[in-house]
Amino acid sequence: MKKAGVQLDADCAIGLKELAAALGTKAFLTDPADCDRYASDQSGLVGTRPLAVLRPATTEEVAQALKICTRHRIALVPQGGRTGLSGGACSPAGAVVLSTERMTGVIELDPEGMTMTVWAGTPLETVQIAAREAGLDYPVDIGARGTATIGGTIATNAGGIRVLQHGMTRQNVLGLEAVLSDGTILSRLGKTVKDNSGLDLKHLLIGSEGTLGVVTRAVLQLRQNIPDSALALIAVPDHAAALSCLSVARRWFGSRISAFEGMWPDYWEFVCRQSHLAKAPISGQHGFYVLIEVETDHANREDALEAFVAELFENGIAEDGVLAKSLAETLSLWKIREAIGEVDTDFGPHINFDIAVAPSDLGKFCNAADALLAGLKDAAGTLKAGHVADGNVHLLVAHDGSAEAEERIEAAIYALLGNWNGAVTAEHGVGRLKARWITHSRSREELAVMCALKKQLDPLGILNPGALYGDLEK
Repeated sequence: MKKAGVQLDADCAIGLKELAAALGTKAFLTDPADCDRYASDQSGLVGTRPLAVLRPATTEEVAQALKICTRHRIALVPQGGRTGLSGGACSPAGAVVLSTERMTGVIELDPEGMTMTVWAGTPLETVQIAAREAGLDYPVDIGARGTATIGGTIATNAGGIRVLQHGMTRQNVLGLEAVLSDGTILSRLGKTVKDNSGLDLKHLLIGSEGTLGVVTRAVLQLRQNIPDSALALIAVPDHAAALSCLSVARRWFGSRISAFEGMWPDYWEFVCRQSHLAKAPISGQHGFYVLIEVETDHANREDALEAFVAELFENGIAEDGVLAKSLAETLSLWKIREAIGEVDTDFGPHINFDIAVAPSDLGKFCNAADALLAGLKDAAGTLKAGHVADGNVHLLVAHDGSAEAEERIEAAIYALLGNWNGAVTAEHGVGRLKARWITHSRSREELAVMCALKKQLDPLGILNPGALYGDLEK
């Protein structure tokens, strides 16, 4: 039997027939035009047309599908909104895709307990809007909020611009339901904030990128919504001055700092002057640019940052700056930082490193990376922007588009990162693109434990093969 141009063995063909019978025509797609849409994510890695696309609507249907896949050894790739940048949702040859797009919606919003129970396929923005309508907030926020799903953000432990204040996705999930490879439903959708009753198994699944189980539902921890904020852009001499700025900000505002973003001169010049993706609100050239946002009450909205910025000038930390006085100015300032998602066409072929070191080392690491890249003929320029307070930098390195140049640049940067005890991925996930570099961030002993957990929960290796573990699975 042939399916989508692939020769199938008899057992796989039987399994596909069982999946079709179990899920029905609405939840079982095999038309090439349909399946092609599910082959790849936003990483640039080109996946293979899946044998079929499964679209279950309930946890029980997910469990039934996984039982069949296990029985017939059919590889399965869980998918949310396919917004990932590491290839974790790309389909390898001979696999089916399980999309959570029909498992969507808010199941319950508990305003007193400040929780929301949702299906895994619910878009992040849908959750944010529902929370704000109740005077609450779900603080995890990323640029792909309109398409990224809750299940996908849980699978990758998504971060974003508000990690400084509220932590990664892991810190904002109270309960979780997932289906293991053999169809076992592991469900703990409690709202208990304090629970020391043994191991908290949800933390095995958060960040596991669909390699240990398929997330189906989640209980999210909500926060009180603070609708008013103040925003300032501050130019400082260097990254060390940005850290001084952060220390002063913590003294002034404490936990009310909702964002503290940094932009290096290479990024600023490219976005504001070369590509004109954003308009520079201050003139001249500076060594570093900081975007700080703090929660405030409406009465003191404009005063909240003025005294703080004045102290920075008095102490010689700030060289220039501007405070947003309106919503339009706020959006304009944020556009500079968020333009990193729009540079691809103008910047040309490049590698987008999502890496992290200790926050106090970030400036020194970037200097070391610049010096290293200056000696590589393959590197043709860099852009750097990131989350100063948590040590996460998005380092974009241009090259000639060849696989050889990409290989040499990646090998050099990840080797340098290992010397700084850094993370090969800070918030995008390992996926398939970074799986072979994970040894620069995890020790042999750590990897052995990870592989043992994978073997225990997915003994046949059918869940998202090639993602996260890469060749370690073999």
